[in-house]
Amino acid sequence: MALLQIKEISERLQISARAIRYYEEKGLITPEKQESSGYRLFTEQDAARLQTIVSLREVGMSLEEIGRVLAQMEEGDSEDVLHHLELQRAVLFSQMIEIRQSIETTDRIIARGKEQKKLAWDDIYEWTASLKQSKQLRSNWQDHWNYDSYAALHDERVGGERSQQEYGAYPSYPFALHRVLEVVNPQKGEKGVDLGTGTGNLAALFLERGLEMKGLDQSIAMLREAERKHSGYEVRLGNFLAIPYEDHQFDFAVMSYALHHLTEEQKRLALLEIKRILKPHGRIGLVDFMFEDRQAREHYVRTLRDEGREDVIADMEKSHYADRAQLIHWFEEHGYVTKVEEIHKRLHFIYAVPARGHL
Repeated sequence: MALLQIKEISERLQISARAIRYYEEKGLITPEKQESSGYRLFTEQDAARLQTIVSLREVGMSLEEIGRVLAQMEEGDSEDVLHHLELQRAVLFSQMIEIRQSIETTDRIIARGKEQKKLAWDDIYEWTASLKQSKQLRSNWQDHWNYDSYAALHDERVGGERSQQEYGAYPSYPFALHRVLEVVNPQKGEKGVDLGTGTGNLAALFLERGLEMKGLDQSIAMLREAERKHSGYEVRLGNFLAIPYEDHQFDFAVMSYALHHLTEEQKRLALLEIKRILKPHGRIGLVDFMFEDRQAREHYVRTLRDEGREDVIADMEKSHYADRAQLIHWFEEHGYVTKVEEIHKRLHFIYAVPARGHL
């Protein structure tokens, strides 16, 4: 097997000798050394490893992450390698969205300055403060629920009779999912996305109709289960605050039992993201835990307390049940008309279409 010196491998791979030495210092490559001269000697495997390092650096991976990927590749663990790449794609997409929003904010400031011949400090502060808040919401988002640990048992949980009871984790589950399908009423040739897809149960109803569906979830284990169950179902790792799909791709977006994991500020950012990935006439169907308004929530809590259901109250306090009135207000402000249904006292369905569409 031919061995290459550092100059030869540098020229071949178009990598500086200094960068090669740096990767060696970090333990990412371990070339042989000639005892007599001390020259580094590289094998074809070293060359392939270096090329992989450079490629992963190009997509923004840290050296620490690259080290883990290389170790997994050597062990033949392609699933974990894909997981790292999917995580990196989600990070890059979030960065891309933030850059785009920064450009849009800068353009607004420039346009206002040209219009008024003078910039107002209050306008600049308001726009940049909003931009800063969006960045903070994205950067502060964390998976507090560890759904990876539930993936293998998820379908058993949502299918169990106890889970679907009034105070269960997934009340009216089969009915709610079929109601989303019925009201969204997908047409042949349309393309949809299931956000917070889990193991793909809602998406499956649309797939059975012959629709093209994509899926998104923050749990890699849930996504692997969804891919196993539904052949050809394309899913992506990510979260609602930076949805890793390009603008205006989908005719409709659906969500089930997922929105309550977001704070009120995060909900608004997520809805903007959903609007971004939808076509101009794209519609939204979501079923989730919420109350008609604050008074309805307070009444429900009093009922639970009278029934001694402190366990249900404690579970509610861990989540972020929406105020339905506020969600409807957001949709109206952004040009949607809505249809709402109370499936259950704390489970509601919202269907939203742009005002030019039809309910």
